[in-house]
Amino acid sequence: MNVAHPYHFDARGRTAEPASDERHIRELIEQLLFTSPGERVNRPTFGSGVLNLVFAGNSPELAAASQLMIQGALQQWLADLIQVEAVRVESVDSTLGITVRYVIRRTQERRTTEFRRPAP
Repeated sequence: MNVAHPYHFDARGRTAEPASDERHIRELIEQLLFTSPGERVNRPTFGSGVLNLVFAGNSPELAAASQLMIQGALQQWLADLIQVEAVRVESVDSTLGITVRYVIRRTQERRTTEFRRPAP
């Protein structure tokens, strides 16, 4: 059973499930991207640490390092579900934008998903 993110109850008072497997995978990617390592008690290495990049200076070197860091986290934690094809990171003012292009292993569908978060 997949659990919807953010966690909530459905109309029957049970744990809500995502509408589809594709949505569940998108939610997993979002959780991984915006969780800082050390934030989860039983999984201290889970997360990507990208929220720390919002206030870092923009540079091509930082973008390249960020892309590698995110791609590594996605491959470490979600490799059984997706194959990452590309990651793009951009920081504009106080907003962090991440674009992930991936293939869902079970269905071989290609997806491109964008995530944007303002500075915490």
